[in-house]
Amino acid sequence: MVKSPKAGAASTAQAGAADDTHARHKRASTASEAIQVERERYLPRGVYTYHGVYPASASGARVVDVNGDTYLDFAGGIGVMNVGHSHPAVVAAIQQQAALYTHTCAHVLTPPVYVELAKRLAEIAPGNSPKKTLLVNSGAEAVENAIKIARAATGRKAIIAFENSFHGRTNLALALTGKVRPYRQNFGPFASEIYAIPYPYRYRCAQHSGDENANCDEWQADLERTFLTRVPAEQVAAIIVEPVQGEGGFIVPPKEFLPALREICTRHGILLIVDEVQSGFGRTGRMFAAEHSGVEGDLMLMAKSLAAGLPLAAVVGRAEVMDAPEPGGLGGTYGGNPVACAAALAVLDIFAREGLLERANRLGATAMERMRAWQGRFALVGDVRGLGAMVAMELVRDRTTREPATAEAAMLLAEARKRGLILIKAGLFDNVIRLLMPLVTTDEEMAEALDIMEASLAAVSAVPAAEMAAAAH
Repeated sequence: MVKSPKAGAASTAQAGAADDTHARHKRASTASEAIQVERERYLPRGVYTYHGVYPASASGARVVDVNGDTYLDFAGGIGVMNVGHSHPAVVAAIQQQAALYTHTCAHVLTPPVYVELAKRLAEIAPGNSPKKTLLVNSGAEAVENAIKIARAATGRKAIIAFENSFHGRTNLALALTGKVRPYRQNFGPFASEIYAIPYPYRYRCAQHSGDENANCDEWQADLERTFLTRVPAEQVAAIIVEPVQGEGGFIVPPKEFLPALREICTRHGILLIVDEVQSGFGRTGRMFAAEHSGVEGDLMLMAKSLAAGLPLAAVVGRAEVMDAPEPGGLGGTYGGNPVACAAALAVLDIFAREGLLERANRLGATAMERMRAWQGRFALVGDVRGLGAMVAMELVRDRTTREPATAEAAMLLAEARKRGLILIKAGLFDNVIRLLMPLVTTDEEMAEALDIMEASLAAVSAVPAAEMAAAAH
């Protein structure tokens, strides 16, 4: 396990990092500047980016930009690159399938790789029930199809989701998403018959705020009250839940949460939809986060790292539920594209062959150890949390009030980028720094990234309060 550097070593490393930062800043490349000009000219302002970095190539956990600068990528395409950039096995599978054919449409001529991938995903999904698989293009599309399937299977219309959640950017997915800005904005009206209840968020739980052993079970009372005041349980088709909230700030619920939710759904004949779009494929140290609780969803959503960057997602569910829609009710032109399916099959082989689940737990433990040390050193670090390699720290200006340190989080991202590390934020207040490093990240790369984060935290913590207040406005 990587330890924090000693003071002398840290000083030397920081000095080297400072020189490298200066070199990066000085190298104002015409290549990136030209692309930035074109970006501003041709992309709408709604297409936000965390970093003005334009990649030229990538391998494993590193990205080289058009300027020739190298970065450690701890954003991973927002949780897409769990097996790393340009993994040779994935590249080979893509090339081999592309040389055969790139598209037929599964509704016309079903690619054998579609069937093979459907089988393998059904086999690895948690639980013993016979399962079937629908392949689509994105997490949002998987969400929308899961809702269609749930309504067809139950004959009910209402859906319950959780506050602080994220389920995608299409209209129905936005109706389920529990954060207004930037996602929902002025895009309504949204789909009807959607109801939201609180998610058990320990650090901001009114019941036992910050207590790692707290149940934070207010959600149960809210759910029961929703059944009494807003929609009766017998009209609810499904409850959709992230076993660990992703965009919400890597919120790990109490271990009792999913089993209790499963029991409530079973008791009322409600289907449980488990959204593993970000938490799946090894991110939490298990193939799927729900495995930590031993819970089987009626429907499970997969995307992101499923195909190592190619657009592919899946709905995997109990066979009798998946068969509810009539023929022609599910699908799409590109769903289950053969090249994407070939990439996904290679991803599954990599997990079976390279021990990435064990690697995820080791990377997560290393990060948690360093982050908890920072929590003792920097008042800015209010909370450290995670499961496997799905780890994060929440920044606050005051640990008593837990005032979100939103501007500080943005500044930390910029500081880390100057030093050669790509990070992204999350959370209801955009004050959570989350780690989405590829699971192939080496011990040396992990140590380098954490050293950069520590130096960046120190730099942000040293900014005068008045200057930070000005930055916030």
